[in-house]
Order: sequence, then structure tokens, then C-alpha cells
Amino acid sequence: MTRFRSDFLRILDERGFIHQCTDAEALDALAAAAPITAYIGFDCTADSLHVGSLVPIMLLRWLQRTGHRPIVLMGGGTTKVGDPSGKDESRQLLSDGQIAANMAGIRGIFSKFLDFGDGAAAAVMANNADWLDELRYIRFLREVGRHFTINRMLSFDSVKLRLEREQPLTFLEFNYMILQAYDFLELGRRHGCCLQMGGSDQWGNIVNGAELGRRIDQRALYGLTTPLITTASGAKMGKTAAGAVWLNAERLGAYDYWQYWRNTEDGDVGRFLRLFTELPLDEIRRLEALGGAELNDAKKILANEATRLCHGPEAAAEAAETARRTFEDGAAADGLPTIELPRGVLAAGIAVIDLLSTAGLAASKGEARRLIRGGGARLNDRPVDTETATATERDLGGGDTLKLSAGKKRHALIRVI
Repeated sequence: MTRFRSDFLRILDERGFIHQCTDAEALDALAAAAPITAYIGFDCTADSLHVGSLVPIMLLRWLQRTGHRPIVLMGGGTTKVGDPSGKDESRQLLSDGQIAANMAGIRGIFSKFLDFGDGAAAAVMANNADWLDELRYIRFLREVGRHFTINRMLSFDSVKLRLEREQPLTFLEFNYMILQAYDFLELGRRHGCCLQMGGSDQWGNIVNGAELGRRIDQRALYGLTTPLITTASGAKMGKTAAGAVWLNAERLGAYDYWQYWRNTEDGDVGRFLRLFTELPLDEIRRLEALGGAELNDAKKILANEATRLCHGPEAAAEAAETARRTFEDGAAADGLPTIELPRGVLAAGIAVIDLLSTAGLAASKGEARRLIRGGGARLNDRPVDTETATATERDLGGGDTLKLSAGKKRHALIRVI
């Protein structure tokens, strides 16, 4: 028997999204009785989000799918301060121009996951610079700052971590939790927002906001956090040896995105299907029960579904077909990551270790050498036997493309121009 009556919290609970909730029973009753409005904030520290942001994005998607209204809060104001949560040192301060450019890059991601139409549950995109940039300092301290004690602020993990390690925490960053709390109050006033969601590292900030709303406006606000998502081997979600797994196609193509999910560890398949796809739970239970080589079929379904949500059905189908042709048919499919090389460079001969690092299949020349020594490097599907091996025009075989491989699953094309 489910512990929740509302579709929203029941689905989140069944799929493993819920870590903490300020008053789960009251929030459940509210969501079961009528549509609610909830938000998640995203600071603009880069021009794309990565898969570490997928859990909150999926939270907003499920919120909307169950009839409620999501708010995507762009941190145009808070990015100027920098969230100290989980950070050992201060974030680099960005200019207004950089923040605006990053915000523009991030905005497009949400249109793939949420509906920003005209309906009652249509998503809203807000920017906290609209109110934070207009604050009058003394008035803000008197009206909002008096509700925060230094004693309690010093108890939060984001502050304690820095102080315990004797690392500087600027007064600018120290204000972040107050500004985030004020965001919640402001969204309650402007949009009737009653719920803030976020990762478990945001629990203290979210509770601050809920308490601020109660003290200033006698407003009932709620908070919900998700668990920290790590892989079965303990790695942080969204990071790979090659770098972050970005959600923007300009940063990471659909094929590489598909491959990231296809390479999911066996122990993560069921959990990731629940969190990052919308497949029915009965189907997920069937897929995670598969063993041996059949589990690879479940990983392909995970890759197809996750890529469909982020890049669209056509890009997902193309990525899956590229992978099939590459791995099952041995073809040098056109959808593989491609770099261009001047013909004159190939005419003179270029070291394979240089090609491996240039194509992103090895992080350094040293790693490329280790890959060759371990028998994992191939040129046109032929093993590269020596660290001094070079690629020349002869390897083109009359064409204009070389296929470079690192192991069985990572490939790139070298197109001669």
C-alpha cells in the first residue's frame, strides 16, 4: 500500500526520488486536493547543465505530468554570489555578460522536458535577478536578515566544511543562504509557489526558505530533497574520464550521450531506469531482472529512453543505429564523433598517440601510450601494435576517413580535408 495519496508524491516515492520532506503528510494532502506550484533553482555557472542536473529536471517533469505547475528559477542573481554548498573554495565570480550567456545556453534544455504553453500547469521560467538586483540593502537586512541568526548559519554544512578546513568563506558567499530563502518567499508571493525541491545538499537552504515564509508572511511552504546520486562504483553522477556529460547538443552530441547511458554499470540499470526514464515500473522490474548478455538489452533501452528525452526521438534512433552499425556490423558509421585533419598532415604521417588524444579517446599522450601497450587501440579496426605507430594516406584506402578506436565501445572518425 502506498504511503501517499497524491499521484505526484506517490510516483516520486515509487521511483526513488524522495530523500527528505519537511511535512510529507501535509504536502501530500495539498497535492491530492488541488494543483500546486513548485520550483527548483539552477545557477548559471556554465552554458549547459550536465546529467548531474537530470534528477531535479525529472522532478519538475513528473510534477507537471501529474497536473501541477513547475517553475524553473534561473539564478541570474544568485550566480553573482556563488553557492558555497559542497565547495571547498570560492567559485569564480562571473561577469554579467558571462551569466547572461550561460543562462541563454541553459534555457533551451528545459523546453525539451517541460511544456511552457498556456495551460494551467504550464511551466514558468523565472530569473531571481528580477528581484535580487533591486533589493535595497538596509531594508533587506531589517526585513529579512533579522530572521537569520549567525549561530544557526554557522551550523550549516556548507559553512562548517570551510571553517573546519580553515579555508576562506567570503561574506559574499555567507549571504547565499539568505538570498535563496528570499527567493522562496518571493516566488510564493508572485506565483503562489508552496514547494521548493532540490538535492540533499540544499536541505538547510530549503528549510530556511520555508521558515522565512512562515515568519514574514505566515505562509505554509514545504521542502523536498532527492538523494545524492552516485554510480554503483561510488563515482559522482555526471562525471567521466572524458569530462562532464553535458545536456546541450552543442557540448555533447546525441551519440556520445547515448553511449554514456549504454555503458551504465550493471548494478545501476534498474535505479537509472526509474529515475531517468518514464517506463512503467512493471517493465523496469522485468528489465532489471535480466542477466548476462540480456542485461545489455536493458542498457540499450535505458540509453534510447534517456536520449529521447534529452535530444528527441529522431536523434535517439540515429544514435542507436550508429551504435548498432559500429558494434554489430563493424561499419564506420557517419554518426560517430568526427574530427577533421588537413591532408598534408596525413601525407607526412601523424603519430597514432597524437590522434588518440586529439580525438578525445585518451586524456593525454601518456594515456594513449598505455592504451596501445594494453592492446586497446585500433586504427580501421586493426590493432595498433607499437607506441611509435603512425597513420598515413595509405590507411585511407582510397577514401577520406579513418576510424580510430579505444577499447570496444569508444570510437571516432578522422576525416581528411
